[in-house]
Amino acid sequence: MTKKVPITLAGFTQLQEEIKVLKTIDRPNVIQAIAEARSHGDLKENAEYHAARERQSFIEGRIQDLDDRLSRVDVIDPAKMTGTVIKFGATVKIVDEDTSEEHTYQIVGEYEADFERGKLSFTAPLSRALIGKTVGDGIEVKTPKGAKAYEVLTVVYR
Repeated sequence: MTKKVPITLAGFTQLQEEIKVLKTIDRPNVIQAIAEARSHGDLKENAEYHAARERQSFIEGRIQDLDDRLSRVDVIDPAKMTGTVIKFGATVKIVDEDTSEEHTYQIVGEYEADFERGKLSFTAPLSRALIGKTVGDGIEVKTPKGAKAYEVLTVVYR
């Protein structure tokens, strides 16, 4: 039995859109590029042909990967959730107790994690420390630069 992987509705939609583009736009384009490159003759020294075949290999591999991921997801819609306790899907504002810097993160599935966009995988150390906490709670997280202390400022589900 395969293990289900949680994902937010937005993350699921994003994966579906990516696979749609790969199947309906990228795959036909690369097939056309291969056919065009073949028409130029000698395939041994045809750089266009080899580049198109490499691109086709990447596209087919990505489609297989996305199909596999989509078959194993458990879609959770944070907009349908409420409460003040932090759990999967929560958008959390925290403050660094040393620097007073505020950060906002959403706790998401591993397939949609993107630290630069404020999306933390639920398996990340910071997320694991936050889960189960509520506004006003303090947490401590071990980082490569040492322990960091944070306080939870807000918890919302959207």
